[in-house]
Amino acid sequence: MPLAVAPTGLQVTWFLLIAVLWTGYLVLEGFDYGVAMLIPILGRNEKERRTIVNTIGPVWDGNQVWLLTAGGATFAAFPAWYATLFSGLYLPLFLILMGLIVRGVAFEYRAKRPETEWRHAFDRMSSIGSLAVAFLFGVAFGNFIIGLPVEMAEANPSLHVVTRGLFGLLNPFALLTGVCLVALFLFHGANYLALKSKGEMRDRARAFSLKAGLVSIVLGAVFLLWSNIAYGTGAIGWVLLVLAAASLVVSLLAGRAGRDGIAFVGTVAAIVFVAVGVFARMWPSLGFDNTAVPDSPLDVTTAASSELTLTIMAVAAGIFVPIVLAYTAWSYWVNRRRIGVENIPDEQLEPEAAPSY
Repeated sequence: MPLAVAPTGLQVTWFLLIAVLWTGYLVLEGFDYGVAMLIPILGRNEKERRTIVNTIGPVWDGNQVWLLTAGGATFAAFPAWYATLFSGLYLPLFLILMGLIVRGVAFEYRAKRPETEWRHAFDRMSSIGSLAVAFLFGVAFGNFIIGLPVEMAEANPSLHVVTRGLFGLLNPFALLTGVCLVALFLFHGANYLALKSKGEMRDRARAFSLKAGLVSIVLGAVFLLWSNIAYGTGAIGWVLLVLAAASLVVSLLAGRAGRDGIAFVGTVAAIVFVAVGVFARMWPSLGFDNTAVPDSPLDVTTAASSELTLTIMAVAAGIFVPIVLAYTAWSYWVNRRRIGVENIPDEQLEPEAAPSY
């Protein structure tokens, strides 16, 4: 739907910045969601599971900051966008929050006691929490691609409300998007684990990445074709489709050849191209379907804060975003080395018992 009023430069800038923040979150949290889901799959004993956890231990909580920053930027730059999403999608967002809490608690508490069953329980929690959050975010982005229908609130005609209920959100396309994101994160996480581990764990992660890569390519092809044919953004959508598909294929081939770095870069590129496609579809409607409110649409101009607010935020972002990026790059550089089971100390470990699952 065309905009009634052309967006200002600051409105465009903040929409792009929010897209960048979400893309960074999907890339960085994507691999540690994938790694967490792989703990009970690839970890055959306590040392191997600790090895897997330690590949993401120094960075997983920092990766969460991208989500908090994206949410905060949305709240400040486009308060009507934020308010409509959080009021209309209260239950799905609550479930995402519960998944984030479960995985965070699991990472922090698994080492509090040495018993094997205690640690296995928290490993399952981190895996289930990561799976739930990845799937629900995929469902959410699928609905943004389709367009969330809104209408004016009866109690306050100046506010918009989402009219699609929980079961309406679980439509076939959104469910496919959720499954695709889980598969892509598993592929991404396996590539990261192969890049960060050594020995038998690296071989096991590489073997799993080949299987996950094939599944990701098949599901991704269905998703990309469906989204472009039914909800496409024209030529740019098809270009992004080709680039995303090519990235997945390159990643698979690089993994098969033992080029862990190129394989990881391939899944990074695929996530970036898909995220760009999603936000291109969300411009300028912010992912809403304004058919029921053609005279008062909820879009990038009507949802934005004042120009003064956006200006102050732009100054703050110009100062602090480079600092955050520099610190993030430094933390990854410090923790760049591969680790293996030989780097895990033996003290306080129970003799390994067979998992109960």
